[in-house]
Amino acid sequence: MVERALSSVADHAVTAICAGRTDAGVHALSQVVHFDTDAARNLDAWTFGSNASLPRDVSVLWAREVANNFHARFDALYRKYSYFILNRPTRPAVLDRRITWERRPLNVDTMQAAAAALVGEHDFSAFRAAGCQARSPVRSVHGLHIVRHGDLIRMDVSANAFLQHMVRNIAGVLVAIGRGERDASWAGEVLAGRDRRRGGVTAPADGLYFVGVGYPEHHELPSDPGVAQGCPLPGLWYAP
Repeated sequence: MVERALSSVADHAVTAICAGRTDAGVHALSQVVHFDTDAARNLDAWTFGSNASLPRDVSVLWAREVANNFHARFDALYRKYSYFILNRPTRPAVLDRRITWERRPLNVDTMQAAAAALVGEHDFSAFRAAGCQARSPVRSVHGLHIVRHGDLIRMDVSANAFLQHMVRNIAGVLVAIGRGERDASWAGEVLAGRDRRRGGVTAPADGLYFVGVGYPEHHELPSDPGVAQGCPLPGLWYAP
């Protein structure tokens, strides 16, 4: 889709390389892609020309010229995801399929205490999908923060990279702990066990948002551009 739009502006076939892949049903506010072209266009032409060929639920936010050796995936220092939960007895309406609903009360303080065990460099085999094709299960989680605003709960996680279903599996474990079904120590036990079968359910994709990618400063790219665009959940968009 994006490749077709870029190709229409370039007037030749374009291959786009993205900063990271997401699961089906996951939302993205801050995907970054790079592509090679010999076409001479101004930056507005790449942005607005591409958007003219894209469906209304996909939008190019900005364009920059980068060095020939820049790589959207391999040059990324970190990625950020946010997971949103509506925690109340009644289901969502306007936010249907844009948020995960949990009708049972969740203890955010307990969830945050459990999350501490997952920060740092670890083998996340217990939190990867069975079909994950990553060569190594080792990832470095830089931060994992959980906050509540009324009925809305937001989980922010940043890492150097993520495994398939990693954030959703982390959310599944922390939600079970928040419901009181498991002690806070269970998150660390699941991590140490390195066995996906002992890790609980995979949380739905509805509440997951890819919100940021960080690059070395010399590339002069916008920092976390998705954050600057705001959030579909008012009152929860903040910089942790």
